[in-house]
Parts: sequence; structure tokens; C-alpha cells
Amino acid sequence: MATTENRYMRLTTAQALVRHILAQYIEVDGAEVALFGGVFAIFGHGNVSCLGEALYECRDILPTWRGQNEQSMGLAAVAYAKANLRRRICVATSSVGPGATNMVTAAGVAHTNRLPVLFIAGDVYHHRLPHPVLQQVEHFGDPTISVNDAFKPVMRYWDRISHPAQLIQSLPTAIATMLDPADCGPVFLGLPQDVQGLAYDFPSQFFERRVHRIRRPRPEQADVVAAAALLRKAKKPIIIAGGGVHYSLAQPALSEFSGRRNLPVVETIAGISSAPISSSLVCGTVGATGADSANTLVGEADVILAIGTRLQDFTTGSWTIFNSDAKIISLNVGRFDSMKHMALPFICDALEGIQALDAELGDWRTEANWSQHAATLTKAWQGRVSSRSQPNTEMPSYAQVIAKVNHICSPEDRVLTAAGGMPAEVSANWQSTGVGNVDIEFGFSCMGYEIAGGWGSRIAQVEKQSKGDTFVLVGDGSYLILNSDIYSSVLSGHKTIIVVCDNGGFAVIDKLQRNTGNESFNNLIKDCRTAVEPFGVDFAAHARSMGANAEWVRSISELGDALARARVSDRTYVIAIKVDPYSWSDESNAWWEVGIPEISSRPQIREARERLEIGRKRQRRGV
Repeated sequence: MATTENRYMRLTTAQALVRHILAQYIEVDGAEVALFGGVFAIFGHGNVSCLGEALYECRDILPTWRGQNEQSMGLAAVAYAKANLRRRICVATSSVGPGATNMVTAAGVAHTNRLPVLFIAGDVYHHRLPHPVLQQVEHFGDPTISVNDAFKPVMRYWDRISHPAQLIQSLPTAIATMLDPADCGPVFLGLPQDVQGLAYDFPSQFFERRVHRIRRPRPEQADVVAAAALLRKAKKPIIIAGGGVHYSLAQPALSEFSGRRNLPVVETIAGISSAPISSSLVCGTVGATGADSANTLVGEADVILAIGTRLQDFTTGSWTIFNSDAKIISLNVGRFDSMKHMALPFICDALEGIQALDAELGDWRTEANWSQHAATLTKAWQGRVSSRSQPNTEMPSYAQVIAKVNHICSPEDRVLTAAGGMPAEVSANWQSTGVGNVDIEFGFSCMGYEIAGGWGSRIAQVEKQSKGDTFVLVGDGSYLILNSDIYSSVLSGHKTIIVVCDNGGFAVIDKLQRNTGNESFNNLIKDCRTAVEPFGVDFAAHARSMGANAEWVRSISELGDALARARVSDRTYVIAIKVDPYSWSDESNAWWEVGIPEISSRPQIREARERLEIGRKRQRRGV
């Protein structure tokens, strides 16, 4: 590094990039902390010699964590951002070629869930003299294309740095994108191998300390008045709390508002744990995987105040659970989401919107019989949850495992799961004791998120000096897809408690297969084409081979004892338990659209097609 009259600093592209992100801070809880918490890296010839050199020089202030798989380290970065409520960011960097394309799945998770991650990949040489190079995918008609173009559909901002000076504009734009509450999402920077090492006289101002704050857009008064007018006319209004409630830090305001206005609250999967279950007005999760109490109430509601949710099909039962005459008020910081399905758009920050609406409503409260009805339905749902969580079967169910973990968890613990059958079972059965401590990745529904996400989430918890543990709930299918961050968590000292529910394959898809009139095929291991007698994996032995403490348990009682041992373990602890592949919490009374063949020789499929057509007739029309 050299200086030029103190006004400029001569640095390589890679050095300038790292130095700039080191200068970024953010205000969190009144304190200024580094915006970038670390780097997840797998080095290769496309990023080791230049970007690796720059990261080495700051290794004591910007930790670089060695990943085992590019997809999983990207997922760890996603979970880190979520655990920090989008206020801190990690970098995920790979070499050019397959290392880069491995990260596309993680980018899809970040994009779908509106979470900030800075993805950086090596790229082919800008000057092209040595082309074709190792791992280059040549496009015959366009030499500017590399595999990094595959990131474009799953990025909020994408750029290929072909000259060092481009960083001066691109990096601040990238950071602003990741911190924008409406457009938040992942960013990609492609760094050609020759450009990474090029030197340039960067203005010193580019490296000055900058403190960021998350903007809180306020609502238009006309929108506040219109939303309040709709609520005042309502006989059966309800709130749907989405993930935006968490990111806005609006959980206390939501609880106060709903209590003061006597408004029942249901949660989306992203919004789960917006309030502890002890709140009398929290009526469960809504949608195809939710509680029948929540779905019944939403179906009866005449005005729906949807806060911070994009109203995904699992939330809306493919748009069949709402009363066709119900009015929707969409309180969302993003214009794109607030305008959906002919809703009344209420575009603003969730906290600002709740407070403005509260002030406008004066002394208005909904009728007592509506909230009493909600409380009755919720109590009945909680009774069913309690009943199905009792260990009264020969082989444990998901619900029983979840109940045992739920029982042992404190408000400080964080629980994480994704994809397969686990999200539905957790959303249908989890009784939140804390606020904002449940992470169910069901936006992209990414199998493999669980263990990698647990590692990233744990890093965030340790940084916050949390006294709680990190619990990961994962099925055998997801475990086999991506498990190498058990090793990462042991190596880095970020202990997680992992419960592996082994139901013998992709059991929830087998359930969907059978429910649509098909025969069980290629999902459960016993129904697959094999050359040997089907057998299960010894997950405990596998976890121990990666340095974790691990054991098998056979019952819910043994699971409780094992969880207690895991609590005091000095490292990641894996508990494997076999669960019933045919026992599910199917009481949501909601429909979900899935494609069914219009023509089939099987009568069961033809019947399923008839049910599909009936369901479609109930769908709410809208855009």
C-alpha cells in the first residue's frame, strides 16, 4: 500500500474492496458495530492470491471462516444475517467456476427471504489473453458471459468489476442495497483474476469510517386514514404478522397495539415468535402448515391487516383461506409486496405504520365477542398440540420430538429448521416462549440450510454474548444433502445442538405423493431402486467422525435426557432419533395447490384432479 499526498491510497482492487468494507459500521442498540461480521471463504485459483492476500492482512479484525462447501457457507451467511435482523452482514467468497455456481442456491435463499449477503466470486480474465482458462465455461456467441451470470436472477444487485475505479461507485451502491429495508437482498461482485491484482490510486475518502442506520420510511397520512377507516368498519378484523415485524423491531409495538385494540394476531412462518404464546391474542400460525384456529379466524375475518408479509401460497392456502369479500390492508415497506392481490397499500416501515395507525384509531376497539371467539379457538388448538405431543406411540412422531425440544428451550435459545416436513410440524406445534428466536427457512424451502444455518446463527449468538443455545432440527434427507458444517462448527468452536429425525427418506414428499393419488415411489429408502437391501445411515457415528459428540436415542424420554447432556457438552452435539414417517399434524384445514395430471389411468389420481378443480374454484382472484 502506498499513499499519494495523503489524498489517495494506491491499493489493488482486492485490497481496496476489503479496506472499504472494514470502514463500514452500523448502529445497533445504540452502539456502533462493524457492519461486516466476517467472511466465509473457500479459496481457489480465482480468489486465493489477491483477495486471499487482502483478507490475510486484516484477519484479526475481520475473521475469515473456512467453509467446507460453497453452498453451505453461503447459507451460513444467510442465517447470520437473519439472526442479526438484517443489521449485520457476512461475505461469502469462492473461486471461479463450480465454486461460484455452488453459491447460487444460497443466493436464492437470500433473495427469496430478503436477506443481505455479499457474494464475491473470482471471474475469468478481463484481458482474455490466456483464454480458455481452467473452469471457464465458454459461450460461443458472447465472450463476456461466465458462470457468474447465473447469479443475476437471484441478486438485488450484480456487477462485474472490470476496472479498479468501478469499486468507487459499485461498493457503496451494493451496501446501500443490502441495507435498504424495501429492496434488501443479496449482492454479487465478480472479480476477474487479473483485475483483482491491479493497483489504482483510490481517494482516501473512500476508506473513511461510515456509520449506517436502517431507514424507517413513514406512511403517507392518506394511507393511515384509509387503513383506519377500514378497520373501524370491520366486525371481525385480524392481524397477520410476517417477518417484517421482526426486521422492523416492531414486536413490542405489535403486542401493545393488538392488546389495546383487542385484535387477534396470527403469524406467518417467517413471522413466528413475533410474541410469546402467553399472549392471549396470538392464535397460531396461518396457512397450509398452520393451526386450524388461525385459519378459521382468517377465513371469518372481514378485514385483514397484513404486516410485513408477502403472503406466500403456504400462508394463504394458495389463496383459498380468506373470505372472498375480505379487505386486505398490506402494511409493507416494499411497494412490490404491498400492491399484491388488490390490497389497500400501506407502504412504510412496520413500526412506523403500527404507531401511526394506533394514533389515528383513537379509542376504537374491536368487539369483545370476536376476541373471545379467537381465544376459544386458540385454546382448543393448544389442547390438540398438547395431545399429539404426548409420547403415546411406539415410534415417536415429529410433533413429539418438537414438543420435547420446545419444553427444554428457554427464551434465550434459538431454534432453526428448514424444508422437508419439519417446517410444517414446527409451525403447527411450536409454542414460542421468547420473541424472534425461531428461524424456519421456508421461503426458498432449501434442504441443507439447517446445519449450515445453525453454524452461521451460532456465530451471531456468540457475538451478541447470548446465554442461549442454538438448536437445529433436521430430517435425515436434509442431513444427507448438506452436513459438513458439523465439522465447521467444531473447528471454529461454535457449538450447536442438532436433532436428526430419521424417518427413512423424504417422507413428507412421500406423503404428498400418496395424497395426490400416486404410489409411494423413490422417496422413502424402502421404495427406491437399490442394488442392496435398503439400510439406514448411522448419523451418530458420522457426526462423531467430524468431531462432534453424538448419540442415538429410542424414545422421547431418552431424547430429554440426551438434550440435557447436549446442554453441557463442550462442542456440537448430535442426537439421532427414528421417527414415524406416516405420523403428521394434519389439522390446518387449509388447502395447497399442487399440479395433478389431467389425464391418468389411475382412479386415485383422477379423484385428486377433481379435488384440485374444486380447490381452484375457491381461490381468491387477484394479481
